Amino acid sequence: MQDDIRATTKTEGKAHRTTSQGQEVFIWEKPSVADGPVRGTILFVHGSSMASQPTFDLQVEGMPEASVMDWFASRGFNTWCFDCRGYGRSYKGEDVLATIADGADDAKAVSDYIIARGESGPLFAYGISSGALRAATFAERHPDRVSRLALDAMVWTGEDSPTLEQRRKKIDDWRGTVRRPVNQEFMWSIFTRDHPGTVHDSFAQPFIDQVLALDDSMPNGTYIDMCTRLPLVDPEKLEAATIVMRGEFDGIAGVDDLLAFFKRLPNADKEFAVMKGISHASFTQKNFLMAYQILHGFFTRPASDYRG
Repeated sequence: MQDDIRATTKTEGKAHRTTSQGQEVFIWEKPSVADGPVRGTILFVHGSSMASQPTFDLQVEGMPEASVMDWFASRGFNTWCFDCRGYGRSYKGEDVLATIADGADDAKAVSDYIIARGESGPLFAYGISSGALRAATFAERHPDRVSRLALDAMVWTGEDSPTLEQRRKKIDDWRGTVRRPVNQEFMWSIFTRDHPGTVHDSFAQPFIDQVLALDDSMPNGTYIDMCTRLPLVDPEKLEAATIVMRGEFDGIAGVDDLLAFFKRLPNADKEFAVMKGISHASFTQKNFLMAYQILHGFFTRPASDYRG
């Protein structure tokens, strides 16, 4: 199975619940279905405009590989994701702005839950877009919890980010409300704003439908943070082995911005990967298997015997 890049077994998931700051957090688990020992435990962290399951456990008829959780579970990994407070099946009260810091709190609470089950040591963490900032903040605060950190479609200072430049024009709207409405038109804009044609034709509508089945509005916290408070992460405080992944056409983060971040990472076990033909939402792109394989290579990299 591991030699076939598409081979994937559809896996039964299990729902869990925990609390973060006294509020409920929904957790979704898909365990390894491969023969042999578990190769690691992955915690997936979602972005600003969608809950976790459509992002990481996308269901497309006849295409089990559309679910990155199923794909990695088929290759020996225990996989977990969760809805940050303000999203999906987690607490969505008007008192939750769902900032980057809030998401890092939620990741810590979920890691507590996973590790308390006795099934995992330090985690492999993957975050996309604002989820990358959430995952990086979590790893910065709790270096003992993350052994390998994957940051996809991340922004550091915001320099040369056309997407953030456009969002800043609406900053008063974001600050004036806790949540913003989302609909089909907005969701389609995620796939067209950077470079039309990159999204997988079979993935786009199922993804949109599955997002909107859970939420008709999203919290504004990450938009406000990314427009007014960057940088939120200090790369020099990230101790974990780290990969920075950037789609060729991604409008959220400039290459020079990310390279400056990458240069400051202290762990020499690090990688910068540019993904050809991909824009912002890497797991829904025509080249999604490229993103999977890059991530798989990083998560299966052997530990260094010689450290200088």
